[in-house]
Amino acid sequence: MPEQKRWKKRPENSTWGDYGENDQLGRMNELGPAKVKQGIAEVKEGRTFCLSMPLDYPGGAVLNPRRHPPQIRPTLRGDKPNWHYRVEWDKPGFVDVINDDAVIMHLQYSTQWDTLAHVGALFDADGDGTPKVTFYNGYRGGIDLVGPTAARESGAVPGTMVEAKGTSSANALGVENMAVKCLQGRGVMIDLFAHFGRKRQAVGYDDLMRVMAADGIKVEPGDFVLLRTGFDEVILEGKKTPDAHTLETSCTGLDGGDPRLQQWITESKLVALISDNYAVELMPTTFKPGDCVMLPLHHHCLFKTGVNLGEIWRLSELGDWLRANNRSRFLLTAPPLRLPGAVGSPATPVATV
Repeated sequence: MPEQKRWKKRPENSTWGDYGENDQLGRMNELGPAKVKQGIAEVKEGRTFCLSMPLDYPGGAVLNPRRHPPQIRPTLRGDKPNWHYRVEWDKPGFVDVINDDAVIMHLQYSTQWDTLAHVGALFDADGDGTPKVTFYNGYRGGIDLVGPTAARESGAVPGTMVEAKGTSSANALGVENMAVKCLQGRGVMIDLFAHFGRKRQAVGYDDLMRVMAADGIKVEPGDFVLLRTGFDEVILEGKKTPDAHTLETSCTGLDGGDPRLQQWITESKLVALISDNYAVELMPTTFKPGDCVMLPLHHHCLFKTGVNLGEIWRLSELGDWLRANNRSRFLLTAPPLRLPGAVGSPATPVATV
């Protein structure tokens, strides 16, 4: 691989440069017209499933203390809330009544997409012996992705005053690239819940291959791969007051540090890994000597391979229907918000069977 203008060396087993030196889509480049047609071919019944959780779930900030539920409030119209606003106050005799609102939202609070700008690494892409903040395909922190260094210009904690201005922007790898790609294609469901129930277990390559063989599942280049663990039901049962112990001890996730699993993700050329759990992978609780990343699956997918991650999706209803009908494939339509500069986005995905 010849060196590119942003880097002289790329991470081992990465796809940097494979889709062009200015690529910002990664494996989503495998999603073309043929894959859309394959997804459409899976529509037999015309039945649809909403794969989004209510966006005010899980509730509170137990799952992630840095993310808080969305807050909706009216816009301001003159000196009044723009809520039940009577147009007659401006134009006597008019009968119109207007509502208009705004939302303060942590973009990765609930059902979400992770962009390739979400997780980078300290990496020596220049080959000069100095690791720098680097993201997929060599895009750089402070150059291509810019943001504040002061705490006062970060966060939106309920009960605090936040100045209404933006302070960060992913000028490369932002979520708008996924939106313009118009994410639609063939989804493939792997039902881990059917095999493991709510057991807390990190699923590695061997376990995943056994499940896929037992259920006759095949993943092909360009597929969206969805992992049903049952965690969405755990969240909904919490009724927006989740119990930390229950969240921490329920359901499966991938063993992100399994090298054979990582290699399968690379070789399969899947375009995204999606789950109903918090992070697709289980968060490691211990680290071995030599470990240098906190989230090995995020590192492999977002930083090295260009595979997007979807988290906290509503998969159980679809999973039950697919299993009852001896199916695993469907049409998935799942664009994020076209919000330039964002590193994550809520989504309202739709499965059509």
